[in-house]
Amino acid sequence: MILTNHYRQANIFSAQQKQVRALLYTSWSGFLTSLDYPPGAVTAILTNPIWVVKVRMFTSKADSPTAYRGLWHGLTSIHKHEGIKGLYRGTTLALFGVSNGALQFMAYEEMKRWGFERKKRQFRKAGREYTTDDDKLSNTWYTVMSGASKLAALTATYPYQVNTSELATQSENRSITSIMRYTWAREGVHGFYRGLGTNLVRVLPGTCVTFVVYENLAWLLKRAAARREAGNSIWTGS
Repeated sequence: MILTNHYRQANIFSAQQKQVRALLYTSWSGFLTSLDYPPGAVTAILTNPIWVVKVRMFTSKADSPTAYRGLWHGLTSIHKHEGIKGLYRGTTLALFGVSNGALQFMAYEEMKRWGFERKKRQFRKAGREYTTDDDKLSNTWYTVMSGASKLAALTATYPYQVNTSELATQSENRSITSIMRYTWAREGVHGFYRGLGTNLVRVLPGTCVTFVVYENLAWLLKRAAARREAGNSIWTGS
């Protein structure tokens, strides 16, 4: 009787583990999205003064009388002539740019969900059993999905980077809307996407490699857990 109760408790615990894993997997996208913004926003606020100095140093000539000699000189000069407000130029747009990661994860998870549903339909149509070993897409698919999601997120949020750079280089008090109107009047839509191609070349390879490695490691861990659970089920007689 004691051994039977032990087996029953083990089976109940195993079923609860399955439910928890399923809940964590289905809510992973929302979990990442909810966690992405607060830390990103704090980072954007804390590092904005450094970013303003960096942009102005890159856009000014070394022999210019207003050029900054270094980070500390830039920070003190901006604070002296423009106050705290000058150090936080473009913060609003930077906070908007934090949504880049959230948009990327949402797009990626939706494409991945579609990919798995398509694969499961193919298995059902062929009369094949869908096991944990099959619960994985090809590396090509992961590369395409991660690249496409990054491209979509970056395209949606890239104009903020251009306008933030324009805002950071201005010492006078100009609003975000005036900067956007100026960019539109001078260059049109193309002005909001200056340097997008170069930026994509810089970030896409790293993004694709990161997602491919993550998905393969996640699949290996999930498969190992499933096999260990199957071994426990055989031991408990379920």
